[in-house]
Amino acid sequence: MPLQLYEREKILEACLSVFARHGYKSTSTEMLAEAAGISKALIFHHFTSKKKLYLSLLEHCFEKVRTAMRFDAVAEYDDFFEAIDRLSRIKLDYFRKHPDELKLVYEAFYSPPNELKQDIEGKYGQAIAERNQALEKLFEAVPLREGVDRKQAFELITMTTKHFENKFSSAFSDIGVMDDEAADRLFDEMNRFFGMIRYGIAE
Repeated sequence: MPLQLYEREKILEACLSVFARHGYKSTSTEMLAEAAGISKALIFHHFTSKKKLYLSLLEHCFEKVRTAMRFDAVAEYDDFFEAIDRLSRIKLDYFRKHPDELKLVYEAFYSPPNELKQDIEGKYGQAIAERNQALEKLFEAVPLREGVDRKQAFELITMTTKHFENKFSSAFSDIGVMDDEAADRLFDEMNRFFGMIRYGIAE
């Protein structure tokens, strides 16, 4: 790896924990420089600004998650609910092992600072939309009861998935770690919710 690229990777890894701990707004370039063991001038040399550094770090994390989840593999699943379960397990298991990345990505996509919203949406909105389109296409094979609106049903599933992502993130933030048993309980609860969506709750 070229020296400059190696230094850039080292800076990103060092700054990740600072952004994760303090959030974008409360993180100063002084804090980042201290964590990376370099001067502010060298931070600006590599990234030009705190904003560019944050976005570079977000891209670094996003690509790692994308690789782990294999976004392009949705079409390989035959069953929609199996795909949702499997992709959720891969994603949350990855974040269990990389808690700082969880905090950074969660802030960026669920409560982004105003000055970053447009950049994040412009860069990642299309990729997320494409993944959702692939899931929607898979969902088309799910037979629905008469009178059920397919788009509304998919929206309900998306909302449920997001609810459990929030629940996972909140639990992880509170306790700082999640063992296999706790993770399995969360997935079992999620699948019970999906079971109620899939089969109904009334006799």
